[in-house]
Amino acid sequence: MHTDTERCVRAVRSKDARFDGWFFTAVLTTGIYCRPSCPVVPPKAENMVFHPSAAACQQAGFRACKRCRPDTSPGSPEWNQRADLVARAMRLIADGVVDREGVPRLAARLGYSTRQVERQLLAELGAGPLALARAQRARTARLLIETTDLPMARIAFAAGFSSIRTFNDTVREVFALAPGELRSRAPKQASHGAPGVLSLRLPFRAPLNPDNLFGHLAATAVPGVEEWRDGAYRRTLRLPYGHGIVALTPRPDHIACRLALGDLRDLTVAISRCRRLLDLDADPVAVDEQLRADPVLAPLVDKAPGRRVPRTVDAAEFAVRAVLGQQVSTAAARTHAARLVAAHGTPVDDPEGGLTHLFPSPGALAALDPGTLALPRARRTTLTTLVRRLADGALHLGAESDWPETRAELLALPGFGPWTADVIAMRALGDPDAFLPTDLGVRRAARELGLPSTPAALTARAAAWRPWRAYAVQYLWATDDHPINLLPT
Repeated sequence: MHTDTERCVRAVRSKDARFDGWFFTAVLTTGIYCRPSCPVVPPKAENMVFHPSAAACQQAGFRACKRCRPDTSPGSPEWNQRADLVARAMRLIADGVVDREGVPRLAARLGYSTRQVERQLLAELGAGPLALARAQRARTARLLIETTDLPMARIAFAAGFSSIRTFNDTVREVFALAPGELRSRAPKQASHGAPGVLSLRLPFRAPLNPDNLFGHLAATAVPGVEEWRDGAYRRTLRLPYGHGIVALTPRPDHIACRLALGDLRDLTVAISRCRRLLDLDADPVAVDEQLRADPVLAPLVDKAPGRRVPRTVDAAEFAVRAVLGQQVSTAAARTHAARLVAAHGTPVDDPEGGLTHLFPSPGALAALDPGTLALPRARRTTLTTLVRRLADGALHLGAESDWPETRAELLALPGFGPWTADVIAMRALGDPDAFLPTDLGVRRAARELGLPSTPAALTARAAAWRPWRAYAVQYLWATDDHPINLLPT
């Protein structure tokens, strides 16, 4: 979008927050860059240039605006609705792969050469993987500076910087303030008493309907791993350097996030996965506009706009849970998952009580005795085959997964039909166009609304909803009074 100067100027002049994260405005006369909704008086059009990323602005020598804080904008929805090389690379960078493993490993995960990855990112985003990762480190550093009282040296390494000098230089260059000045300007944060606990605000593009989003997560919560408590969804997180516990609470203009981390180096990854879990980088206006064009869906969209797709923080975990949920009720699926957690999960300490384990890893589940599973024999085979493939690397589910290829790999496994493959594509891989025409809830809603109820006919009818069929599923499910559609009290 940043190449459409006229459209960008209109968005800046109208201070349209819907475009935050889509592009950034660099002001030639001041040397700063802003989000489109910056509250200051818009500059003259001839003094504005537009960039596709904060990293590109920084590469061009611009500093972040102190008023609108463009570094805290929601992420571009492009990376959640596309499955090409650039989008997959951006999802991996957000997951901290460049900081942990380097650019060569990023390229290897994507199946391309380092040079080709760098060239495509530079062409589309105006910055290569190192610059994009550097911008992300700067955001993490600012967050830690402003929300904790940690020593600057510890913040530098927790944010991913290799040295304190690099940390100081980057913060000064990006924010035009020294780390100490950033801390002194920040509002005082209330202390939560426990070390390693951070309170954050996760932004999103309005509108956001929390009912089905938190309702689904709460209704399917696995005891010991997830819970709904005091208006917040809480769960344990398996992270690269340790584990964490997160509490997510819906607010009118943000999601309140409390993170307890065993290792602060996991902060960037934890935030990225929480945003992905709640689908916070979606563009609800674009989604609802497309679905509202269908006269059958229009009343559903108008009644409760801004529905998101509840996703996951761990794709492998969700795939296991999808198999456990085949042809059984939500309660039965939770029971099966809870048994696996109690027998094979990693114990964790929750100061608030309630959460006891991390969901077992594929490696832990690969060694289980199928005879201990209270499942039909065919489903035991399905589950054990899946976890073996995940454990030995023959099947990989993650941010870099190619959606069509991974779906084909899943369908080749014994016991995997279209429903299982598509629900994994929708919630674990993040495919916004995944569709569930065989799902009982979808078919029941289709009959009540006068839509075709057979899978083939419904799929043909749903062609007009592309590329947002996963969101259409949320609106169809919402016609039922099932607990997954209701915000817990």
